Amino acid sequence: MGPPDHLALAVKPASQDVTSLAFDDIAGFSLLGVVGISDPPREEAIVALSQCRSAGISVKMITGDHALTAAAVAAQMGLGRGGRVVTGEELAYEDAAVADLVDAADVFARTSPVHKLQLVNALQAKGRIVAMTGDGVNDAPALKQADVGVAMGKKGTDVAKEASEMVIADDNFSSIVNAVEEGRTVHDNIRKSIMYILPTSGGEALTIIGAILLGRVLPVTPVQILWVNMVTTVTLAIALAFDPPEPGIMRRPPRRNDASLLDRFMLWRIVLVSILMVLAAFGLFIYERGTGADVNTARTVAVNMLVVSNGSSLTFIDYTRHLTASVISVRTLLGNRVTLVAVLLVMGLQMLFTYAPMLQVFFHTAPVSLETWGRILVLGLAIFVIIEVEKQLFTRLGLYRSSEQASSE
Repeated sequence: MGPPDHLALAVKPASQDVTSLAFDDIAGFSLLGVVGISDPPREEAIVALSQCRSAGISVKMITGDHALTAAAVAAQMGLGRGGRVVTGEELAYEDAAVADLVDAADVFARTSPVHKLQLVNALQAKGRIVAMTGDGVNDAPALKQADVGVAMGKKGTDVAKEASEMVIADDNFSSIVNAVEEGRTVHDNIRKSIMYILPTSGGEALTIIGAILLGRVLPVTPVQILWVNMVTTVTLAIALAFDPPEPGIMRRPPRRNDASLLDRFMLWRIVLVSILMVLAAFGLFIYERGTGADVNTARTVAVNMLVVSNGSSLTFIDYTRHLTASVISVRTLLGNRVTLVAVLLVMGLQMLFTYAPMLQVFFHTAPVSLETWGRILVLGLAIFVIIEVEKQLFTRLGLYRSSEQASSE
């Protein structure tokens, strides 16, 4: 425990006609005792601080308390470098000196509203993304200047809340860490959805372009492409939004604030999968036509190949579930039941697309034999294996170190 705040209690007799006190009257008191007031850090806050370090987030404590009190609390939380505490007096220098201090220490005591604003400006000048927490009126300038102002919902003043972008309802530091994890999960799932949708669209487009360049009959019709996009792609892409956090999501460095949603790795994967889908769908279409199948049957095979080749309908798992890690695990198979339900739904819809007489008339499809389904599944499995091998190879070579990662936040 660090040194608590102290309150001394004393008493002095006074006559009944005394109605006011002057400074000179503060003498001759009898000490009754000293009360120590201590507010130890919450256990969950200490755990959250450790999670911040793993996630590459630098945490600094800025307080108006005495330097000894700040040092004691920081020691309890495992914060600070060698117990160094920078006081407000040391911050009363030029901006260049403050910029050096903000990197040299993590604990700042006896600070004023001006000092807090100085520290925020110094961090931003170094290209950092700054989240500032506060609850009082004097915190408002720093909260407003920070990239993300975070006010306390229970004890925070209305001024602090108005100056902030986010309000913590339970006044708990761990809620901020949970919000960071949730934000990273949402970002990952958006990337997964994009990674699922674009290769399908690219495969469809390249299939049509290839047929035109080769002067062949279109392997898929516009209404069949609409079926793939509206029923298959959208259904499974939405299901990916419910994916749980990736393993180790809070042990990777933050993204750069100027990072593109589509980095070079994603573009490469989109092109690779699109080409594989074209080769599989167009190749099967040509093969079916070469064996004497009518155009409707060949197109039905091509459409089913497009659906299967993007992973989910073939193996109940989707290689987009993990962008770099292998998806061959129980967690991937059962971790997102929404995706599993969506996959089963798409499989059922594809059976209707292929065999339901009414849909056959509307989409110009035809029944497919078990032997043909075998070829579709084998090619789909081959694409799945190629992507998994590509992941392992590129990961081992260190080529999947995303350019969007930053060193600290």
